[in-house]
Amino acid sequence: MQTNLSNQEQIIQSWFEPALHTLKALIKKCEENLEQVKADTKNAAVKRDDFKDVLVRQHRITYNHAEEIIKSLGRAGRIRFLGSTYIQLNVQETK
Repeated sequence: MQTNLSNQEQIIQSWFEPALHTLKALIKKCEENLEQVKADTKNAAVKRDDFKDVLVRQHRITYNHAEEIIKSLGRAGRIRFLGSTYIQLNVQETK
């Protein structure tokens, strides 16, 4: 981590890996559902609110903290937003 980051930014970034792990699990489930209906799994995306709810439940954080983590992941280029509703992993994150 960079040393010139504020304490709050460091805390948010420390949640990147757990949040990405959670998102990958949600995306995998979505891909399985798409495979069942013989659709393209590259279109797998998760609703932002569903992702936020799972972060809150699994990691016992607040909704505001979960939203900050999601925004920060987007700014860092780790996830991409499809409109304001859906989230996908970036291509390099899926490997």
